[in-house]
Amino acid sequence: MRLDKFLAHTGFGTRKGVKGLIKGKQVMIGDTIAKDGKQQVKPDVDTVYVRGEAVKYQEFIYLMMHKPQGVVSATIDNVSQTVIELLQPEEQLVGPFPVGRLDKDTEGLLLITNDGTLAHNLLSPKKHVDKCYQATISGIVTKEQQDRFKMGIILKDGFNCQPAELEIIEVDDAQQQSEIKITIHEGKFHQVKRMFEAVEQKVIYLKRLSMGPLKLDEQLALGEYRPLTEAELELLTEYK
Repeated sequence: MRLDKFLAHTGFGTRKGVKGLIKGKQVMIGDTIAKDGKQQVKPDVDTVYVRGEAVKYQEFIYLMMHKPQGVVSATIDNVSQTVIELLQPEEQLVGPFPVGRLDKDTEGLLLITNDGTLAHNLLSPKKHVDKCYQATISGIVTKEQQDRFKMGIILKDGFNCQPAELEIIEVDDAQQQSEIKITIHEGKFHQVKRMFEAVEQKVIYLKRLSMGPLKLDEQLALGEYRPLTEAELELLTEYK
């Protein structure tokens, strides 16, 4: 790997920006002062120092975010703030992206990484990765609707959804609202909202609780994030 790419990936700025570090003789490869950003380094063999401090190289990052409402699950957006903009500048430099999308008005678990293979496998329709949501529904959700979801809802555009598990948590007759949990095994655009539209009801609040083996850390406040733990990374091994 080129030295300038290595430094950019470890949070020392763009390739252009790290030229100043190298020119100022502040970068060493082992015990040798680096002279050019084009020099090759082997992250698993060479030790790179910046201003005398050893640099730890990490090819991939894996972050769990508690996505808030009003933020877009995208890398770039010309109108709204994106989840990537919530990250630290050095984390943004390694090319992270959200794994799948949560609607702008949806909260909850969002995995952010730069591991394309993991993202592809988690989102692949062939993998049938479970996604569990908590939702508030305008209207009274019934046992009959539970059965319809279990059979597979047909959306208004004719798409036949895979069977979903619908759990009724609480029904408020006075407010004419229902609290539910729903687990789906695919990830079509606005799927949960469209499934309830198909039974003439509306989702008024939606939060993703889990994706595959990952569960939202409820200690994360809205907008906060943290690296995945070793145990969580181990759970994702089959998708890498």
